[in-house]
Amino acid sequence: MKALVFDTSSIISLALNNLLWIIRPLKKQFKGSFIISEAVRQEVIDKPIKNRRFMFEALTIKDILNEGYLSLIEDKEIEDKTKYLVNVANNIFKANNSYITILQHAEVECIVIAKHFNADACVVDERTLRFLVEDYNKLADILKNRLHTNIEINQENLNIFLNYSKDVKVIRSTELCIAAYEFGILDRYITDRKIHLELRKTLLEGVLWGLKFRGCAISETEINDALGFYGLLKG
Repeated sequence: MKALVFDTSSIISLALNNLLWIIRPLKKQFKGSFIISEAVRQEVIDKPIKNRRFMFEALTIKDILNEGYLSLIEDKEIEDKTKYLVNVANNIFKANNSYITILQHAEVECIVIAKHFNADACVVDERTLRFLVEDYNKLADILKNRLHTNIEINQENLNIFLNYSKDVKVIRSTELCIAAYEFGILDRYITDRKIHLELRKTLLEGVLWGLKFRGCAISETEINDALGFYGLLKG
């Protein structure tokens, strides 16, 4: 199934950066499904819409869901598998004889849905899930530095999770925005009739730094790499 599965974190990053609107033209370019789970819907719509601070963002997300640009998936088999994998993931890393909770239901469900439908990728801005899938040793080092203690790894549970998720690709909202940049979707922010190189540098750089400061786990090195790829690093 041609699809991207969105976690809570990626949707929130786009909403906080006034970039949620790019989902509409990106979906048309992608020609596939943009999926969220019931748990994600609760986290980005049902709960925040009751909070005055987040009410407007929740309404904009609800609008995109109602328009059909996001598809809601509810499935008992997916729910059961998610509960199992949440338990597995949160019994991988141990500090001071206690296992560390590293993942929440919604982000694990993102992986399960992607696996179930053979989706193209999960869109997740939180670094914990991405590091667990791509480089668990880096995650162990982060936990060690954060907790100032040695970290033990339950290899059996780690293998269960990695074997399940090994075919699932994880991307971030930054990759979506880079795609929007490539398609010219973001050019609406440049009002000059002639689009200069310096303005295009400012456009992409501003979007990536905005996402970094408001929700997405991306490093300065990764931002510079993206600018360098498009020949924009030196303006």
